[in-house]
Amino acid sequence: MKLSRRLIPDVTTLQAFECAARHGSFTQAAHELNLTQSAVSRQIKDLEEQLGVLLFERVRQRVVLSDDGRRFLPEVRKLLHQTEETMLRAMASASSEHSLSIATLPTFGSRWLTPRIPGFLAEHPGTIINIASRSAPFDFDEENFDLAIHYGQPVWARAACSYLCSEEILPAASPELLKAWSPSEPKDLEAAPLLHLATRPKLWAQWFDLNGGSADTAYRGHRFDQFSMVIESAVAGLGFALLPKYLIEQELAHGRLAVVFDRPMETENSYYLVVPEGKLENPLSQAFRAWIARQVP
Repeated sequence: MKLSRRLIPDVTTLQAFECAARHGSFTQAAHELNLTQSAVSRQIKDLEEQLGVLLFERVRQRVVLSDDGRRFLPEVRKLLHQTEETMLRAMASASSEHSLSIATLPTFGSRWLTPRIPGFLAEHPGTIINIASRSAPFDFDEENFDLAIHYGQPVWARAACSYLCSEEILPAASPELLKAWSPSEPKDLEAAPLLHLATRPKLWAQWFDLNGGSADTAYRGHRFDQFSMVIESAVAGLGFALLPKYLIEQELAHGRLAVVFDRPMETENSYYLVVPEGKLENPLSQAFRAWIARQVP
């Protein structure tokens, strides 16, 4: 598709707009950008003429965004962020013939994937890896990743999903908390402090249903939006947590956490490697897919 150069603004002009919007002042924006106030004012005027809308209104000694300006600002910030990321990735891989950009779930990436990456790099020396966290599916056309690791169902627009593994969770706690409560059977945890993953609020209720406990009190307790926070809270003794064993390998090995009952529960979703349709034949993506398949149990 041929792009119209008339519709593509200069990045410096977008930077001037974003900076002026953030400060509510052309003068402060000029100071941050090391420009004159008149230069910033001229850039904003040129952008307004290009768009055909008024982006700022003058109120007393300040400039404030117009309705059109407020609608335009999030898109500008997104574009500037993507531009910066593109440049940084290009700079990072400038000395390498091969690079691979991977989107992964935050805790999975930090606790399981990253410690194993040296093994992949040993097989593919000279490869530059870019790993970023993403908690939900995104549009590969808008974010330039070669592949993603996804927990859920094998559904992703304009991409192919390859099964990696299922997920099993089991109750874990700090040794101190375990000693204080000394549970001998699952129902002993009904009155205990429970920790929850906010995105999966029914886990404890489901586990109690499978193991003979009551789900009536299964929803109370502290909530966190990442497994990493749940893990650290469990280590700190805040409560009992349902956790995937592969995410707490180090804590179990060093005695910071202990398994309460060896009664794992398989969750309803699984992990998948997702590759956009346009990169299915990428040799490095194919190599990573084969490598990661060997890492899972």
